[in-house]
Amino acid sequence: MADLAVLHEDIYLLAVNKPAPLLTQAPPGVPSLEGLVKAYLKTKHAKPGGVYLGIPHRLDRPVSGVVVFARNTKAARRIHAQFQERTVRKVYWAAVAGAVTPEAGVWEDWVRKIAGEARTVRAAEGEPGAKLATLAYRVVRTLPGDATLIEFEPLTGRMHQLRVQAAWRGHPVLGDITYGSDRPFGPPAELPRDRVIALHARRLTISHPSTKEPLTLEAPLPAYWEAVTGGS
Repeated sequence: MADLAVLHEDIYLLAVNKPAPLLTQAPPGVPSLEGLVKAYLKTKHAKPGGVYLGIPHRLDRPVSGVVVFARNTKAARRIHAQFQERTVRKVYWAAVAGAVTPEAGVWEDWVRKIAGEARTVRAAEGEPGAKLATLAYRVVRTLPGDATLIEFEPLTGRMHQLRVQAAWRGHPVLGDITYGSDRPFGPPAELPRDRVIALHARRLTISHPSTKEPLTLEAPLPAYWEAVTGGS
């Protein structure tokens, strides 16, 4: 409960800073962010029964950052629609290997998810299952040890697209062994499921489900990023 970092809370929604490597959602008995949020709401509001929680989006297990939950069905429908219609603005920060040039631009690649696996590979246009992945980026600053702090804004929603599009250009996200990183990142972990990568959902901008006004939610970087960023 003490570890739940609440970014915004009202009667319609609740936004939190998801720690990595916690699952966003999981079956009963498996630790998850959903479970933590439900326990938080149940305790705070002394609810005797179950707690409703709509989950319009998720973050991968090794990724930290903003996750928003809906607290009633009307809010859930409205927020889910925004994700489906791609009107939500998502901004990520990543620490990647090497110097990224030019300092801003758009990357486009055809990608394909491997059936039955949590992995994406490069594809050719017209290939069965191929989808176009489009990603805008800008360099925030260079980092010690031949690395770059980069800001990503995905313009499509493909599986692992930030991770693979950076890796294919020789800039794997630090700690992302799945896509070729050979540099450790974050707290030591014996099990692969407990490893984290240098990818953080920094900001999320939605239309509030009640007021319709833009709502920007921003999540601070986890403390263990200081070893890479130098504490700034």
